Amino acid sequence: MHAEQMAEEYPALTMESDALDAAKLLAEHRLPGLVVIDQGRPRAILPASQVVRFLVPGYVQEDPALARVLDESMADHVADSLGGKTVGDLIGHGEPELAVVNADDTIIEVAAIMARLRCPLAAVMRDDQLIGVVTASRLLQLALAAD
Repeated sequence: MHAEQMAEEYPALTMESDALDAAKLLAEHRLPGLVVIDQGRPRAILPASQVVRFLVPGYVQEDPALARVLDESMADHVADSLGGKTVGDLIGHGEPELAVVNADDTIIEVAAIMARLRCPLAAVMRDDQLIGVVTASRLLQLALAAD
């Protein structure tokens, strides 16, 4: 099976897209991440875990025990930190290496790239065009069905 056969339509955003909208998209559709495009080409993957990290203040990430002292009213407004931010703000300047595969790559080639990059998504390209995305769950589904 080739990547183009595994690829699914998938939402894509730009670096200028609203961060709160991205978080809502991730939550509503239970997505592992989003593809970030620039002029129709994948530029980055925004993993849901990166958005979650952005919700938690740095001092709490450094010492998770501090999360216990935050009251419920603060917890209820944790998503407010995304207001006025863009997807680019969430990704930052140190963009992770992007998992991109060719349409004719095999399931093993796709799995190898996703594993090496620890990425929950791989953008599938044909002739410099994004044709879809392979998620880790889709890849596992197909690999297990082959047994």
